[in-house]
Amino acid sequence: MAETPNSQITEINISQEMKSSFLDYAMSVIVSRALPDVRDGLKPVHRRILYAMHDLGMHSDKPYKKSARIVGDVIGKYHPHGDSAVYETMVRMAQDFNYRYMLVDGHGNFGSVDGDAAAAMRYTESRMSKISMELLRDINKDTIDYQDNYDGEEKEPVVLPARFPNLLVNGTTGIAVGMATNIPPHQLGEVIDGVLAISKDPDLTTQELMEIIPGPDFPTGGLILGRSGIRKAYETGRGSITLRAKVEIEQKSNGKEVIIVNEIPYQVNKARLIEKIAELARDKKIDGITDLRDESDRNGMRIVIEVRKDANANVLLNNLYKQTALQTSFGINTLALVNGQPKVLNLKQCLSYYLDHQKVVIRRRTEFELRKAEARAHILDGLRIALDHLDEVIALIRSSQTTDIAREGLMTKFSLSEKQAQAILDMRLQRLTGLEREKIEDEYQSLVKLIAELKAILADEEKILEIIREELTEIKERFNDKRRTEIVTGGIENIEDEDLIPRENIVITLTHNGYIKRLPVSTYRAQKRGGRGIQGMGTNDDDFVEHLITTSTHDTILFFTNKGKVYRAKGYEIPELSRTAKGIPIINLLGIDKGEWVNAMIPIEEFVDEWSLFFTTRQGVSKRSPLTSFANIRNNGLIALNLREDDELISVRLTDGSKEIIIGTKNGMLIRFPETDVRSMGRTATGVKGINLDADDEVVGMEVLEEDTQILIVTKKGYGKRTPAEEYRVQGRGGKGIKTCNITDKNGDLVSMKAVTGEEDIMIITTGGVLIRMAVSDISTMGRNTQGVRLIRLNEIENEYVATVAQVEKEEEDKEYSVPVEATHDESTEETSLENGEEEVLDGQEDTEEE
Repeated sequence: MAETPNSQITEINISQEMKSSFLDYAMSVIVSRALPDVRDGLKPVHRRILYAMHDLGMHSDKPYKKSARIVGDVIGKYHPHGDSAVYETMVRMAQDFNYRYMLVDGHGNFGSVDGDAAAAMRYTESRMSKISMELLRDINKDTIDYQDNYDGEEKEPVVLPARFPNLLVNGTTGIAVGMATNIPPHQLGEVIDGVLAISKDPDLTTQELMEIIPGPDFPTGGLILGRSGIRKAYETGRGSITLRAKVEIEQKSNGKEVIIVNEIPYQVNKARLIEKIAELARDKKIDGITDLRDESDRNGMRIVIEVRKDANANVLLNNLYKQTALQTSFGINTLALVNGQPKVLNLKQCLSYYLDHQKVVIRRRTEFELRKAEARAHILDGLRIALDHLDEVIALIRSSQTTDIAREGLMTKFSLSEKQAQAILDMRLQRLTGLEREKIEDEYQSLVKLIAELKAILADEEKILEIIREELTEIKERFNDKRRTEIVTGGIENIEDEDLIPRENIVITLTHNGYIKRLPVSTYRAQKRGGRGIQGMGTNDDDFVEHLITTSTHDTILFFTNKGKVYRAKGYEIPELSRTAKGIPIINLLGIDKGEWVNAMIPIEEFVDEWSLFFTTRQGVSKRSPLTSFANIRNNGLIALNLREDDELISVRLTDGSKEIIIGTKNGMLIRFPETDVRSMGRTATGVKGINLDADDEVVGMEVLEEDTQILIVTKKGYGKRTPAEEYRVQGRGGKGIKTCNITDKNGDLVSMKAVTGEEDIMIITTGGVLIRMAVSDISTMGRNTQGVRLIRLNEIENEYVATVAQVEKEEEDKEYSVPVEATHDESTEETSLENGEEEVLDGQEDTEEE
């Protein structure tokens, strides 16, 4: 194209231009459209709607005006976007199922929870709600800053005074560029109480705040299952909570059961929910529904589900929770603008930023009132001077040719300001009466007192805080209502009906770094002693499998930690993942504290009085407690035993009260004693000495001896053996024990000690994440004072060693082993034994025993 002399064409890099333009667009969406301000909890469009209504005088005590009039004013003055976007925003602000405290008082059809759209804006009418008036209270007292509108012809507020914490009270949702916010609504009184508590003690913890603000409160009611998701969201700003409909099961006179749904989860479309239930019943995906109808009216919600006579309403309901929106999750993401920058906020930060905003509002309002009072006092002071010299003032005014001359004369003769002189000139003759003169004096004295009070407020932040507390308390008294959403914490661990869960045998693994998963038992196949093993799971360089148990999906798993606490979960609650998957962090499943890790997992089929749990700690302390003491465990766990300083729990076993206990140590010592030597104790007792340890020794395992058992030991460098239990005589508890293995540099310290019968398999797990399953019967039987034979080859170059050993039920089928594609280790299954003489009892090694 030929360039004309006046053409102004600039060459630019299209990549840079795209990057720059998209960044500008992204920032515009983030700051000016999608995210709320932490101070008033409003996005720009919401703020502009409320300000336009306030500016038009559409207050809560004034008549309704057409919604189209408001929308026109908003888009004409402040928000240059489509009218439908503005109207839909205003409609949401008037819906009692979307906003916990509606900011717009709507008159007409504003939609329904069934998803019905609102009538056109030419038909509906609106005005500000009473509570939204509190968002703009004192806006005319210089409490906030203003900015130019889009064309520079109007001014709009940067933020509203927001006399209540709207960000948390009404919540918000929005999708920006590369980020999103989703803040749930809360109960007004609870949030205000939280602000009051922060104002008195800024060092409150999240846990203490949760005693005041237990969780979100949705306008549609319903149930929140558990507190862990709430706690995580309140501590970190992000979390997920499970919402469930509030239902009742009624028994009809003919014996049939009826499920009544009275409240549904937040943001669930009732009509679509009913359609989904009907669709599932029609397709036979849910069996047992004979009738479904919506009996909701202006008095409340009521969905009726009639259940067939031979069907179980509870099982049916659990199926509905699983397959419909009767149970949903709400992902909390507390993202808001702080000083114009998007920031993820925890609960305490939300309250603190709001409180800081109120300090600014009260300070600016006080300064405004102080300026106003001082200006009025200044005028009154001039009037007092004039009244004190009335004859002189009248004479001066009468002798002046013009108003300007009179004003200059008053200023010169009585040392008055121009404003004071003008006020004297403007004074009406009626102010010269005695009564009026008294009023001027009284007003002046009251202003002097007010000015002193206002200056005292500005000089003392505690007085500002006291004003904030008083005004928040007044708002709470006016607008507080009852909590609608119930938080359920008891008995919710079984969210799904166990009848819906297939009963199957599973393997549960837990890694050293706390990753847990379950797998079908058939995942692992047996192979001969000395094999290289298969990759049992994917691990990081610093992680390895530490615990492995076999159980059923319906059994209760008790998790005992190094700090002596116990937690519980059902087998099916542990997620089933692939063989090479790492698992999920156990902290997502249990309420484990920082610095706490699981040292024992015990599967329990049923809690019965005849059984006990036997505990042993690393320092050799043992304790026996009834199993029934652990039947009811809270979500945040229970204390299983009190530990002494520098000690930790390492092993827990089930016993029936008539067994013998064996305890093995790192240095190869073992003690055997009757469990009755340890009396039954309470759940929180510390225990008694089980074995007397040397200074450099520690317990590595504790087992319960059964009939015809052998002692299986495995060492750090992959060697092991079986030894008949008869070679270990019974002693009293608290002795040194006798030698069970000859520890050398070749085999390494003792890692594991198990009681076996030879009818089971064992799984050996290394620090490299390698797992080998072998029959115990393949392991040589030897005397106590021997080193053992090689059980698994270790990668010495990568400093690999045995991490833990678990015994599992013998696998009856398919003993052959085929290497999976992902196996990369040596596939040899050749049997190997130690060098000459290593299996013999060494001379000069005597048994040691100390009672």
